[in-house]
Amino acid sequence: VQLQASGGGLVGPGGSLRLSCAASGRVASINAMDWYRQAPGKQRELVARITSGGSSVYADSVKGRFTISRDNAKNTVSLQMNSLKTEDTAVYYCSADVLYYNDGGEPVALRAWGQGTLVTVSS
Repeated sequence: VQLQASGGGLVGPGGSLRLSCAASGRVASINAMDWYRQAPGKQRELVARITSGGSSVYADSVKGRFTISRDNAKNTVSLQMNSLKTEDTAVYYCSADVLYYNDGGEPVALRAWGQGTLVTVSS
């Protein structure tokens, strides 16, 4: 199972970016899908989480500005980021609780992580 994130880049304060992440492999099901971020010199933090049923939670610092969504049929999760601030600059990682089939055809639970995509907010 692999998670592939995309959509990072450079944007000015007040701008918008949309991050996307797709799971591939022998995926049986996906429970929670998350976006984390890690700024230079800081610990990785949870930005947003969405369950398979569509319930979502956000870090206080992004509430009202970021929106997480998912497409269960395509095994994808997105993060729409609006009104970006310089303090949003970080490497963003997607992560998910994945149930996949191993080589023996048995279901195995895994916490999968994407490779990270850099978001830079700067004038």
